[in-house]
Amino acid sequence: MRLLVIEDDPDLNRQLVAALEAAGYAVDRAFDGEEGQFLGDTEPYDAIVLDLGLPKRDGISVLEAWRRAGRTMPVLILTARDRWSEKVQGFDAGADDYVPKPFHMEELLARLRALLRRAAGQATSEFTCGPVRLDARAGRVTVTGAPVRLTSHEYRLLAYLMHQQGRVVSRAEIVEHLYDQDFDRDSNTIEVFVGRLRKKLGVEVIQTVRGLGYMVTAPAAAGAPG
Repeated sequence: MRLLVIEDDPDLNRQLVAALEAAGYAVDRAFDGEEGQFLGDTEPYDAIVLDLGLPKRDGISVLEAWRRAGRTMPVLILTARDRWSEKVQGFDAGADDYVPKPFHMEELLARLRALLRRAAGQATSEFTCGPVRLDARAGRVTVTGAPVRLTSHEYRLLAYLMHQQGRVVSRAEIVEHLYDQDFDRDSNTIEVFVGRLRKKLGVEVIQTVRGLGYMVTAPAAAGAPG
């Protein structure tokens, strides 16, 4: 899953990006409202962490502009402000959740997981497809209860496909959500990662739909062409 952090404090920005990357996300960053709004307008993020007190353009204005433009990605407001009226303003502007500073990083990670679950129509942090289970909270994958060791990119790919279970996902979409903007993107590597995942999982839950992309579906229901 690909996230955007918009926070003007360099140390906090760095800490957030490091924690999110350690949790298995691809993360882009911005330090002011103008840059953050541009990235949110032009890149397909799965969720955004947005500070309200930003230079050049404040977070509320950025969020309102996104929602007016029809941008529906989940947005978590992050701010030192604690007045209830400002929280209401944030929610009315289109925020999905609100975390005041100071905060515990684990709480922020849990709230982001919840936002991503809701966006995928999932009630818990565990995604199941046939014998494959992905625990987004623990960053763990098992097949019939046995743990499967994946690289960070293999895990990101499986996690994104599991979040989109039952839907055909193109290679281009996978690339956009798997890598941050500074990564040297190559859609051909997706085929390599899919091959490795299939071998490690040992079950046919990742279906190739010729000319369209990939779809995760339980083996018993695997009737997709390809």
